[in-house]
Amino acid sequence: MSGPVSRWRVRPGFFRVVLRYLEHGFAVFGVLVFVYEMGFRVGTVTSGSMGPTLRGTSVRNGDVVVTEKVSYRFRRPRRWEVVEFLDEEVGVRVMKRVVGLPGERVALRDGTFLIDGTPVPRPPSLEALAYYAYGNLMNGATVACGNGYFVVGDDSRDSEDSRFEGPLPADRILGRPWLVVWPPGHRRNPVIHPRRGIDPCPVDTPRSSR
Repeated sequence: MSGPVSRWRVRPGFFRVVLRYLEHGFAVFGVLVFVYEMGFRVGTVTSGSMGPTLRGTSVRNGDVVVTEKVSYRFRRPRRWEVVEFLDEEVGVRVMKRVVGLPGERVALRDGTFLIDGTPVPRPPSLEALAYYAYGNLMNGATVACGNGYFVVGDDSRDSEDSRFEGPLPADRILGRPWLVVWPPGHRRNPVIHPRRGIDPCPVDTPRSSR
């Protein structure tokens, strides 16, 4: 005589509970994707023109940077901040530092920027950087920002910026680089307002024009 046969039974409502958890999980995932798309972007530095603040020459060795897109919906970019914008000529996103604001006139003499004829001191975190009067700033020339922003690369020896392309229109600015998240050795160097600190130590990288 055979013994009793055990059977595995699913309790009533089990599948409803699983489906409910799945629905909540997908809802949370959707909200996270929405927040990311609306407020953030992750990109890789592929040019040495912002070194040593941002380092890299390709997607294989470049800093991975989180850019936030919320701040500039409520305020304008500030002097010395790093902004991200679209280079329409080559169709890539570029990061540069703001020097001149709309309505101002910019000059660069003896390594010091002048705004409307008055020397503007740099934040301590930028004092080790050397900016060069190339392009439209040569020979003590003054450039009017108009309605745009005068932006430069921190490695200005070879940076395609407002010295060659003129002021950056405000509507091309996409966000503010916020934090280097990779590689781990650079993660401690935030790429936000200089008051939070930027590592000014030099880095040897191949030359790049963007």
